[in-house]
Amino acid sequence: MTNFIVNFVKDKNFAIMNAAEIKLDLFRKIDKLKESELEKMYNKFVALLNASSPYKLSKDEKAAIDEALEASKRGEAYTHEQVMEEARGKYPNLNFK
Repeated sequence: MTNFIVNFVKDKNFAIMNAAEIKLDLFRKIDKLKESELEKMYNKFVALLNASSPYKLSKDEKAAIDEALEASKRGEAYTHEQVMEEARGKYPNLNFK
């Protein structure tokens, strides 16, 4: 991990930081937050950190995916347009793109 290098854009110039420098930079930015801002950002930070670990499917999710794949192999698939039309009909208050 000592050779870990990250390229990032700062003031339109590229800089190279090692892991210790990245941690220090993050600490400084967090330390500058007002208490109210920190409270708002805390859950976002935690969610972001937790999202970096791979998602594990539940048994039900895996079974649903397997079922959908088998249906697709049998030609029982829907087009994007069909799915969007059904979703718009079922959830008319949502703004679909």
